[in-house]
Parts: sequence; C-alpha cells; structure tokens
Amino acid sequence: MSRTRTAVFAALALVAGVSGPAVAAAPSAQAAISAIPCTVDYKIQNDWGAGFTAAVTVTNNSAAKSSWSVKWSYAGNQQVTSYWNTKLTQSGTAVTANNETYNGTLATGGSVSFGFNGSYSGTNAIPTAFTLDGVTCNVDDGSGGGGGGGNGGGSGTRVDNPYSGAKVYVNPEWSAKAAAEPGGTRVSNQPTGVWLDRIAAINGTSTSMGLRAHLDAALAQKGSGEEVVQLVVYDLPGRDCAALASNGELGPTEIDKYKTQFIDPIAAILSDSKYASLRIVTTIEIDSLPNLVTNTGSRATATANCNTMLANGNYVKGVGYALAKLGAIPNVYNYLDAGHHGWIGWDDNFAPAAQLFYQAANAEGATVADVQGFITNTANYSALKENNFTVNDTVNGTSVRQSKWVDWNRYVDELSFAQAFRTQLVSVGFDSGIGMLIDTSRNGWGGSARPTGPGATTSVDTYVDGGRYDRRIHVGNWCNQAGAGLGERPQASPAAGIDAYVWMKPPGESDGSSTAIPNDEGKGFDQMCDPTYTGNVRNGNNMSGALPNAPLSGHWFSAQFQQLMANAYPPLS
Repeated sequence: MSRTRTAVFAALALVAGVSGPAVAAAPSAQAAISAIPCTVDYKIQNDWGAGFTAAVTVTNNSAAKSSWSVKWSYAGNQQVTSYWNTKLTQSGTAVTANNETYNGTLATGGSVSFGFNGSYSGTNAIPTAFTLDGVTCNVDDGSGGGGGGGNGGGSGTRVDNPYSGAKVYVNPEWSAKAAAEPGGTRVSNQPTGVWLDRIAAINGTSTSMGLRAHLDAALAQKGSGEEVVQLVVYDLPGRDCAALASNGELGPTEIDKYKTQFIDPIAAILSDSKYASLRIVTTIEIDSLPNLVTNTGSRATATANCNTMLANGNYVKGVGYALAKLGAIPNVYNYLDAGHHGWIGWDDNFAPAAQLFYQAANAEGATVADVQGFITNTANYSALKENNFTVNDTVNGTSVRQSKWVDWNRYVDELSFAQAFRTQLVSVGFDSGIGMLIDTSRNGWGGSARPTGPGATTSVDTYVDGGRYDRRIHVGNWCNQAGAGLGERPQASPAAGIDAYVWMKPPGESDGSSTAIPNDEGKGFDQMCDPTYTGNVRNGNNMSGALPNAPLSGHWFSAQFQQLMANAYPPLS
C-alpha cells in the first residue's frame, strides 16, 4: 500500500483590529509566494517490512533557484541505502537531499522529483517536517494539496498518435552522462528510451532509477501539457537467441517468472492512477519474434537456442501476455518490434514475419487492438533514407538487387521498409490505424565519409558502395559500428504512416563488450562485438566492423558517443 504525505506550510498572516475601512485587496504573485513557499510530496511506494522505496517531489513557490537543498528528519531508525536524481547524505536521523548537476534549476512553480531506497526496523513513520533551502515547507497532517502528486495536466484520453502534440521524457540519468561529455550538451536534452531489461530495473538499483522514479520525473517534466514516456520491455525467457551480448537473465522455460515477476509488476505500476495523464509508449521485446523468422529451422543462420524458443512457444506466449496486460491500461501504447530492413526485408522473411506478429498479437489473451504500432531499427544502424540509389536501379543491365550490399533485398533503407511493412501488417489483420516508429539514434552516417552522390557505374557494386550512406562492411553487422553517427532528431509525424522518429536506444550505451567481461547481469560475450572477428554466415563472413574497447551492453561507451556526435547527420551545430 502506498503511503503519502503532501504537506503545505502557509504563513499565518491574519491581522486583526486594523482601523479604517475594509478594503478588498487584489491577490498578487508575491502574496502567493509568501503564503505557500514550497510543498513536498513524500510517498512510500513500496514497503517490504525491513526496507522501503520512497519518492519525493518538491514544488517551489518562491523565487527561482539555481540549486536546492531539501532536509528532513526521521522519528525512527530509517537509513537511506541508495538514491537517484539527487545527492543525498544522512547524519543520524537527519537527511539532506541536494540537487544533481543536471536538475539544480527550480523555477517559481516548478517541481523536481527524486527517490531513494531505505532500511528500517520497527515503524516506518513518514517525516512530519521538511525544509527547502532552510524554509519550512510542510508541518500539517498530510491533508494539504500540491506537491506534484496528482496526474498533472493533459487529457489522459487515448489518441491515434501518442507523439502528436506531446513532449517526450528526457531521462535524467542518460542526460547527465551525455552532458558530461565534451560537446554533449548539444544533445543531452533529447528524449531517449528507458530500458527495462531485467527484473531489478523495475524497482531500480543503487546506481539506477526504477520505473516509478522515471514516471515521477516525467510528471515533473510535463507541466500542463502532454508527455510521452518511452519504455523498452525486454526480458523474455531465452532472450536474444541468436546473440550473446544481450542474453537475458531468464532461461528458455521461465515463462511463468517472466509473467509474474516482470510483466505483472510493470503493469501494476503503469496502472497507478497517478500516471494516468502520461502517454506511456512501450516497445515490446526487441529482436525476439524476428529471430524466430530468420534463425530457426534448417536455415544456415539457425541456432539451437532459437529453435528451442520456436519449439516451446515462449517468445510468442511472452509477447502476447505483455501485449494483453499492458494493452489493458488506457494510457499505454504498445509498439511491437519489427527488426529492420536488413533483417526482414527479404521475400522469404517479409510476409512470414507479419504472420508471426499477428499470431503473437492474438496469443495469451491479446488482440490486435492491443497493438498501436511497430518499431523498426531499434538499436541498429540502417540508414533512414538512401538518396543515391533505389532498389529499382540498374547498372549496365544488372539490378541493384544483385549487388553484394543489397543481396536481393527489396528495401535499401528503413523508411521505405517501414512504410511497406506497415501495409503488409494491415493486410494480415492489424488495425489500419497502426503507426510505425523508426529508431534514428545511430543511423545518421554523416561526417567526411558520407557520399555526396551516386557511385561510379563501373559495376553494380561500385555504384551501390560508392553512393550508400550506410558505411558498414555488411548490413548484418550490429555491434558498436565504426563510423556511425546520430541520425534524425526525435520528432512526431515525420512521414506518411510514421508516428515518430525516436532515439529508443540511448546513444552512447554499448551494444556489447569487445572482450569477455565477468558480470552479474546475464550478459555474455558475442564475437560480433570483437573488432578482430572475421564473421559468420549471418554477416556474410565479413569483419565485424565493431569499435574496440567497448564495455558491457547498456554501459556507457564514451568513445562511441563522441563518434556518434562527430558523424551526426543532420550535423550538430
């Protein structure tokens, strides 16, 4: 059960016995500031008897601040063990929470949220008094209002495109890392996806915010308008059966654990009425269903792990369950992963993928109504639009499709693939109103290597290779690619059938480690992340094209981030 104290300090400025005629004074901003200088909403979100998670939202009604300090004291033996969105210290029962470098600005009427985990024994009483920069904020019994604890502005009603007319949540954790990089402030205010890639990510860890903390921060950011929060739901049993860098924590048969310990807790949090005014976009299980299309059966690219997941049906069951549980929440918008053109664009894959996605969308209680759209190119590098050649071009009578790069694919870029695949999805039974998202976080391919026109017509290969923006060695290369750059900035409704360009994969987060690194995150070592690896059948036995010295997947990779900024297209100013 969630417990809360929202409290207000109001200066008692009633004056009696003043002589003279009664005058009705007009309210003023200064009067409002002096009457209620600040409010604090302290909420215990989870209490398991020996420990708890708390979220705090502070609203400043006095003069604007460039830094802040919130203090309170406990009546019991509560001890803070980890925290996020703040620098927090404790001395005895006294706690001080100071701003981080990225959230010190607090405007008049503005709010800031932070959270922490704590331990205790006995009782876990909520503090009764708080100060903001030495000014008392709250001394009442919790019946006061304010503090950012409600739903905020926004309609809270379902719309066709959640990105339309809305801001998108800027993850303060990613933003701080980006801003700390030389030149990073040019992009640190961009919205990125929040990856729920293991059970521990739901409540957060000592070094990362949990789901509620992100949602609370999103409420603080949204103000009176609409706000989208982007979540990646990513912890299927036997996850990423054709790769090792992002293998998950759950074994192939642990579908019940996936349902009860991962999806159910996420759904419970997203169902909280506190978050009803947020537009919550969930991208469902990256890479899972596409693996069943291309890496199973008797194909040369098949793996034993993918054949296991095809046989036990747990990818389909897990995706269906996630769609059903999350799709039942009115302000949640499910987007199902659809790989990318260099995966699903071939004739053998295109139609079968749409059929498999339809099967999953009708499994475990889900229906196509639970799918608002699909996302392509998540965490990948495929160029948004190749302008120097088309799939219909010929060179000396030879089709572009016969080039080594295109290799008989019907699509040469993500935009044409996403629009065509949307039509295919509708044809198999998905709603005609579905929209597509394209991840453009790492597919800009700018910089000095970017071609300015078509290649030479000596052969179909010189024509394609000389003109293509995507400078990878092979379209199957996926790990920390050398030469990549930031792509189009996130934006709503950029093209027909496209709900938004998004940065679902946060730029600067590694795809996988260049060498084996022991870890407790269930992440293995994939040779495709080793720059010396000479390849396999899935990348045409070419070099991996990966950057050296990469950390574990999801960990900050400064060299990659610097490269992405240097090669951004459109270029950064």
